[in-house]
Amino acid sequence: MAERTINDIIAGQKLLTAPGSMTVAEAARQMKQRNVGAMMVVDNGRLVGVFTERDALFRVVAAGLDSKTTPLSVVMTANPKCISPDQSFAHALAIMHDGRFRHLPVVKDGWPIGMLSVRDALGPELEAFVYELLRQEQVSQILG
Repeated sequence: MAERTINDIIAGQKLLTAPGSMTVAEAARQMKQRNVGAMMVVDNGRLVGVFTERDALFRVVAAGLDSKTTPLSVVMTANPKCISPDQSFAHALAIMHDGRFRHLPVVKDGWPIGMLSVRDALGPELEAFVYELLRQEQVSQILG
């Protein structure tokens, strides 16, 4: 079975982007409306950050900030790791696993073109990824 490409996964996605000046409350409304857990924060069309539901919980609610007045630029994850569409989905999964995050922007020539989520891994890649992690663990035990 051939592995899906990042381009296959993001095909047909409607980008959810926002300026850094958008309030957390408005971003949360848009994320709820689109049923997504993250949005890309852009400046002049270029990716500058990612705002996630986890950012809303930890950096806004837990910090006692007002979601109606707090701009995304204050609480977003700035300069997030990204992946280009020509890289493998397995590589994207490894980046998310190593970085311990669930969303990975797809960027081409500095322009955001899509967003990967761990939910995208609920397919054949998950089995292959788990197999590879187990294989690496076994090799480490044998050589260790």
